[in-house]
Amino acid sequence: MTPTPDPRTVAAVAGATAGAATAAGVAGIALLAGQAWRARREIGMRTTVPPYADGRYGSRHGTSLRFVVLGDSGAASLGAVHPHETMGAIIATGIAAAADRGVVLANMAVVGARSHDLAAQVERALVVRPHVVFIMIGGNDVTHLRGKRAPARELGEAVATLRGAGCEVVVATCPDLGTVRPLGPPLRDVARRLSRELAAAQTIAVVQAGGRTVSLGNLLGPEFEARPEALFSPDRFHPSAEGYAAVAGAVLPSVLAALGLVDDDTDHGAS
Repeated sequence: MTPTPDPRTVAAVAGATAGAATAAGVAGIALLAGQAWRARREIGMRTTVPPYADGRYGSRHGTSLRFVVLGDSGAASLGAVHPHETMGAIIATGIAAAADRGVVLANMAVVGARSHDLAAQVERALVVRPHVVFIMIGGNDVTHLRGKRAPARELGEAVATLRGAGCEVVVATCPDLGTVRPLGPPLRDVARRLSRELAAAQTIAVVQAGGRTVSLGNLLGPEFEARPEALFSPDRFHPSAEGYAAVAGAVLPSVLAALGLVDDDTDHGAS
């Protein structure tokens, strides 16, 4: 399941296998490069924008909870068609129902963002003084071959800044890029390995910074792999409305726990 990377950078994943492919010779590298090129053509260029879903959800009486979403195209719900199909809207509606209070949603995620872009998003988020922040990021770090140390550190710093300001933070770790059908094996296997390594590093960084994690790769990877026609949007890269509903359903319990609305179910396991 991969809501995050910019399709225009998929080909970069092939470079991560250069060292391993050397043993198999130039033919192995050429195979990976060819697969990346074909995947890039199948996915195509992005021609849509995420639906705008900011606003108030639930009760219009009393003091509202402030909910902010940060991250990349997955967090922004690129691939959804209507505002109510976005993850932010689904989670905000769930919070409002559980709290019996209004929820004001502000989605500040940016399509194409990488982990080093979180600092600017956090700065904007703190202006609205959110009660809880949801972050999903990492896919573009993988496709840009940034490794795991720098992206995990940058994510941890963002979480620490938010926690220092009194915000609860829930992070969906990097999804399993190996479920993207336009990526054929062995390129798909490389994408899966890199995304899992980043997700594990993200988990450690987030927990150390005082946040909560939800392992998308573990929870939803098998489902996205088994039902790609239903859970991916037409670009076969970003989730569909049903796919975003699945992600929101996986994340919502941790958001509610962070707000003290349900029993704690913090996921401290590596993704």
